[in-house]
Amino acid sequence: MSGISTILWDVGGVLLTNSWDRQQRDAVAPRFGLDTAVFEHRHAEVSDAWEKDEISLDEYLAHTVFFEPRNFTQAEFLGAMRAESQLLSDSALGILRGLAASDKLVLAMVNNESRAMNDYRLASFDLREWFSAFFSSCYVGLRKPDRRIYQMAVDVLRSDPEETVFIDDRAENAAAAAAVGIRAIRYEGSAKLAATLAGMGVSLTA
Repeated sequence: MSGISTILWDVGGVLLTNSWDRQQRDAVAPRFGLDTAVFEHRHAEVSDAWEKDEISLDEYLAHTVFFEPRNFTQAEFLGAMRAESQLLSDSALGILRGLAASDKLVLAMVNNESRAMNDYRLASFDLREWFSAFFSSCYVGLRKPDRRIYQMAVDVLRSDPEETVFIDDRAENAAAAAAVGIRAIRYEGSAKLAATLAGMGVSLTA
C-alpha cells in the first residue's frame, strides 16, 4: 500500500453531483418563481452557518425563501432541492467500492454540507455502507478549506498525515489538506484518480 492507510473523500464533484451549489440553486429557484439575485444574496448571508449546523433547515428556508408568502410549501421546495442530487456522470463511486471491499484502508468523508442535505445523501446513495467516519461540516462545525477539519480527521482516525490521502475536486480544498501534510489529489475523473492511486501503491481491488 506504499504506506497509505487512510483515504478521505469529498462527495460533491467526486462521487455525486453537488447538492446545493450555485448550479443547483440556479436550476431550482426559477422553477419556483424566485428572484435569483435576491435568493443568492440571502443564501450568502446564511450559507456558512447552515453548513456548520448553526441554523436549522427551517431557519435557512425562512431566511432565503419564505420571508414572504409563497404559493408553494417548504416540503415542495425541499423536494426540488433534494432531486438535484444525482450520481456524478464520471463518479469515483466504483473506486470507493473497490477500496472498501479490500478492507485494508480506513475510508472517511470530509465534506461541506448542511445536515438536511447530508443526511439525505447518505441515506439515498447508501454512502454509510462505504465509510467508517463522517467529518461533515454539519457534524463538526468546520468547513473546508479550514485546515482544522483535516487535522481533526487525522487526529480522530489516528492516521499519520503522510499515510493519508484526500480527494476533492476543488483546488483550494486539496491545497489546504496538503498544507497539513496530507497527500492531496484533485479529482479530475475516475480514470485519472485510479492511475494516481495506483501510482501511490494503492490496490483498487479486493
